[in-house]
Amino acid sequence: MYFDELSKLIEKSGRQYDMALIKRAYDFAESRHGGQYRRSGEEYISHPVYVASLLVDLGLDSESLAAALLHDVAEDTETEISAIEKEFGEEITSLVNGVTKLGEVPYSSVEEEQAENIRKLLLAMSKDIRVMIIKLCDRLHNMRTADYWEEQKRRVKALETMEVYAPIAHRLGMTQFKEELEDLSLAYLDPIGYKEILEVLSKRDMRGTFVEEISNTIIERLEEVGIKNPLIESRIKSKYGIYNKLIVQNRSIEEIFDIYAIRVILDEIGDCYNALGVLHDAFRPIPQRFKDYISTPKPNGYRSLHTTVIVPGGIPFEIQIRTHEMHYTAEYGIAAHWKYKSGIKGKDKLEERLAWLRQLLESQKESEDSLDILRDIKSDLVPEEVYVFTPKGDVVNLPTGSTVIDFAYSIHSAVGNRMIGAKVSGKIVPITYVVKTGDFVEILTGPADKGPSRDWLNIVKTSEAKSKIRSWFKKEKKEENIIEGKSRFEKELRRNLINIPQDRMADFTEEVAKRQKFPSAEEMYAAIGYGGVNMSRILPKAKDEYAKLIKQDDPHTIFKIPESPKNKSVDGVIVEGIDNCLTRFAKCCNPLPGDEIVGFITRGQGVSIHKKDCKNASVASLGEGDAPRWIKARWSDNVKETFRATLEIISQAKNGYLANITTALSNMRVPIFSMNAKTTQDKRATIITTIGIDNTEHLKTVMTKLMKVPEVQHVERLNK
Repeated sequence: MYFDELSKLIEKSGRQYDMALIKRAYDFAESRHGGQYRRSGEEYISHPVYVASLLVDLGLDSESLAAALLHDVAEDTETEISAIEKEFGEEITSLVNGVTKLGEVPYSSVEEEQAENIRKLLLAMSKDIRVMIIKLCDRLHNMRTADYWEEQKRRVKALETMEVYAPIAHRLGMTQFKEELEDLSLAYLDPIGYKEILEVLSKRDMRGTFVEEISNTIIERLEEVGIKNPLIESRIKSKYGIYNKLIVQNRSIEEIFDIYAIRVILDEIGDCYNALGVLHDAFRPIPQRFKDYISTPKPNGYRSLHTTVIVPGGIPFEIQIRTHEMHYTAEYGIAAHWKYKSGIKGKDKLEERLAWLRQLLESQKESEDSLDILRDIKSDLVPEEVYVFTPKGDVVNLPTGSTVIDFAYSIHSAVGNRMIGAKVSGKIVPITYVVKTGDFVEILTGPADKGPSRDWLNIVKTSEAKSKIRSWFKKEKKEENIIEGKSRFEKELRRNLINIPQDRMADFTEEVAKRQKFPSAEEMYAAIGYGGVNMSRILPKAKDEYAKLIKQDDPHTIFKIPESPKNKSVDGVIVEGIDNCLTRFAKCCNPLPGDEIVGFITRGQGVSIHKKDCKNASVASLGEGDAPRWIKARWSDNVKETFRATLEIISQAKNGYLANITTALSNMRVPIFSMNAKTTQDKRATIITTIGIDNTEHLKTVMTKLMKVPEVQHVERLNK
């Protein structure tokens, strides 16, 4: 039954397929999936058939269809991958293996498992792009049938789709897939917001007679100047695209000019520019709403002219002008290589289109942290890019939020390493400056032996810049990295009350390094030092190793777990030797969970909790007579309270800068207790805000995200 539907679709496509191979793959998959059913009640074989059907629409070859039919056999049945290779050969097996998740390998977290599966998929994709196209078809069909999953699984898969697969589809230029994946994910991640978008669209449906009248006007005006047979299409902006502007960017519906658009598809590039002039004469164009993606294509190969005009009735309307070849690429992206192979030419080569993938994988070589692959996808493959110019007028594409440091490293690693400053349009800017479309950026460089700063790893946006900074420190500062990494490692052990005697430390660290797959403790220290691995990844293994050692029935073992006081926690703080005492947090330093703390017994107001390094926590500052009133304190293991932290934010005083900052905090679900802003004559603003924070790690995350707000130049914690 299912194969008959697939056969009809193949016949309707008009392409030549190896039907014997496809039938053999179907029979093999059907026999292996026999007795298996999807949650919808359909036979399991229906899923691989639907995936293969999507590939037929994209024009993929016979081997891809066979791999699609077989893609779940190795993962969801007892069939070994070797059996598939014996039956179908190396090429098809390679495609199947690329799509198949890793086997039963133990991972420390779900996120690490997800990251390793994505890494495996991208590596396979770098060898054969068909692997990712099959995977995107697989994910699209799963999302179309996600109603049958449990709610938690729906949300997890929807988030993964939104953060990983939709950005990859975007970078491959597969617009239809990207938009449908985003819309399907949005429906599960924010069903209320999704419903609001549907209501907006139902109220502003301008299709039908209105679009037909505009289209006829365009055709008449183009034919008057000799542009023959223009193809006119209309399109509606994706629901997620509207959601992103209405809710995330907090715009009103009147500020969105491209909900509806008309596409004008012509034969030649020259016709596109001629048509632009004709349409600007026919309708009044809106200033600063014109984009030339023909001369400056997007990184995914998208090319088109975009302009927004006022049509009769005072309605703003977007018009996109492109050639047929550009249209094929815009709709199908890299899959157009198969679907319209005879029409794809020029720079549209697979190797050039996959340069971003090679860079993404290259950046992973300098990182020991498997979770970096997910962070890099989220930062590097965001749909929005900025277009920045070099002093010579060359265009550099960067993800939104990139800094001048990212720009420097995109030019060359030597330029980034020697960077000492930057100019934008002739004016000196801080190295944290976030570049914008249209900026002319000049990098100021120092001597050849100048190197980057470790702090840059917390500033840069792109994986390319992070990779090159880590690479420099890895090669040039190995001894320094070992010292820095060892210091961080031992400090983290002390912070987590892991007490290892000095004569046992070497053996302990070697075991931890071995569990992290480092050849030695020194290599682990070096990786920590140059930023190749985070302590958050090392610590769980260190705790496991520590627990194993103290449980050994060995009379010579002297490891001891520090005895926890039996005192009860009050406000998330345990004060040594005192039960249920009144505590308050000192306003001079505003301690947060994660800060080392100490208590001071006040007269009649309980115990005041200070940071250990607070200037008021020094016994000398209060005089020797107060020394006995200082008492040991620590945070309890399960602090649930919200604490207050005060930040100083330096920002450009542009229109809407406060709204952007408060929106960023709101999106992070951070409560704002107070906010004061002062502006200076040089159009700078200083904002002092007190917000609710869980701990120091939460605070670092909030500060990092605030730095990504376009106007923000510096964020600092006060009373620290």
